[in-house]
Amino acid sequence: MSQLLGLLNRAKYFLLFLFLELVSFYLIKKNNVQWDVTLFNSSNAVASRTMELSYGAKEYLHLKDENQRLASENAVLREMMTAYQQSSETRPTYFYEADSLYADRFEFKIAKVVNSTTARTKNYVTIDKGTLDGIKPGMGVIGPKGVIGQVKSCSDHFSVVYSILHSDFRVSSEVVNKKLVENNETALGLCVWPGESRSLVEMNTVDKFKPVAVGDSVVTSSQNLIFPPNILVGNVSEVITPTNGAFHEISVKLATDFGGLTYVYVVQNRLSSEQQSLEEEALENE
Repeated sequence: MSQLLGLLNRAKYFLLFLFLELVSFYLIKKNNVQWDVTLFNSSNAVASRTMELSYGAKEYLHLKDENQRLASENAVLREMMTAYQQSSETRPTYFYEADSLYADRFEFKIAKVVNSTTARTKNYVTIDKGTLDGIKPGMGVIGPKGVIGQVKSCSDHFSVVYSILHSDFRVSSEVVNKKLVENNETALGLCVWPGESRSLVEMNTVDKFKPVAVGDSVVTSSQNLIFPPNILVGNVSEVITPTNGAFHEISVKLATDFGGLTYVYVVQNRLSSEQQSLEEEALENE
């Protein structure tokens, strides 16, 4: 019984202590302007920090949706830009004029990367779109910064893509610089991965009399079926012009970091079947 009374007394004194503490804080706040301002500022700072953390958490939770929305917008913008570049508006009509069907022949479908390799001699990228999404073998694949590769095979919901870091993959490319434009010349070649650094490819068969320098852009040429022209491959990092050879030896630093791929765009050329069919027919009739 005495122990119970002792506990009650201690509880009574503790509650009295809390009450007096609250009264003290109230009196200090009421009679001291500086303390009042300090307390107000402190409470505001705590509230602001709490709101900031809350907003940051909400923003992080919606980051995936935001990334997908931006990727979808980029796909639409790429399609519009490619059509514009192919139209007669980008060059004098007396020189060349494309019909609207040709200018709009490329369509872009967004896909997410679910797996990729970079340490093999034949590397692949796996995406989360397949035949049910209209993806077919042979279609080109590009990323936000440049060329990725070409679709190799598809299932209903997935596709495997030949990466540009694949020893058998070739992409028709051209060097772009001010001198070539002024001279109305094209420096065409093929970009191929030599199987070493995942950031470098080689560009072959570029005429050694064409002006090429370190830093020049390397883009897809108009002489291929799978990619729109002017998609960035990378930039020239080294040029060797042999005395006895006919071609430059060019190293190209890739624009795409294959270790950090998230979203890609699958490119469909709506006129590719027509062109291939006509070319095969012409070869058969020779």
